Amino acid sequence: MAQNDIQTVSTFQDKALLALAVVFAVGGAIAFQVLSAQDFFIRTGVVLLGIVLAVVCFVLSQTGKRFVGFAKDSINEAKRVVWPTRKEGLQMTGVVFAFVAIMAVYLLVVDKTLEYVLYDLILGWTR
Repeated sequence: MAQNDIQTVSTFQDKALLALAVVFAVGGAIAFQVLSAQDFFIRTGVVLLGIVLAVVCFVLSQTGKRFVGFAKDSINEAKRVVWPTRKEGLQMTGVVFAFVAIMAVYLLVVDKTLEYVLYDLILGWTR
C-alpha cells in the first residue's frame, strides 16, 4: 500500500498569493457595488477582472498548482471510465424505478395496516 506524503507547510509567498486572490475577488465584488452609477458593462468588467486576477494568483500559488494537478488527474481518470451503453443505462434506470414503485406499495400497505391495527382495533377510534 503506497502512502502519499502530506505537506502542510506553506511559504509566506504562497500565503500572500492566496490572500491576494481573496482581495481581488472581494475587491471586484465591492467595486461592483461602489460603481453603481457606472454602466453595467463597466461594472461587470471590473468584477470579471477581479475574478481573473484572483484565479491567476490562486493558480500561481502552491495550493493552486496542486489543485490544477488534481483536476488534470481527475480528467484523465474520467476518460478511462467505461461508461454503460444506452441500453444498459435504460435497463438500470428501469430497475431503479421498479424497485421504488414496489417499495412505495409495500410502505403503503404497512402504513395502512398499522393505521388499522392502532386506530381501529386497539384505540377504537372511528373516522
